[in-house]
Amino acid sequence: MPRLRTTTARVLRPSLLACLLVGFALPGLANDYPTEARVDYVLGCMAANGNSYLTMQKCACSIDVIAEHLPYETYEQVETVMGMQDQRGELGVLFRTERGMQDQVQALNQAQADANLRCF
Repeated sequence: MPRLRTTTARVLRPSLLACLLVGFALPGLANDYPTEARVDYVLGCMAANGNSYLTMQKCACSIDVIAEHLPYETYEQVETVMGMQDQRGELGVLFRTERGMQDQVQALNQAQADANLRCF
């Protein structure tokens, strides 16, 4: 009987370890925002909504929800597009009118709307 337990343990340990590693790896993939980007968002959000502890909690929740919707690479691209839309001349027109860029901005707007519903 002890031999059965040893065999079962040998089989189950690697499986259990694999499940645990996958469980820990998945949140990391959905949570690829660097700390600096999160802090920058929270500070900007607090400046726009009031500098209180409650606002900080809501803004931190908000960037977490946005991170659930958009990978950091897309978020970073949208920030660039939104900053460039204010430019004058042809460069600004390109960033304001190019369809792919507008789709990304819309995706961020939808993520922010969900964040507002869930956090504020």
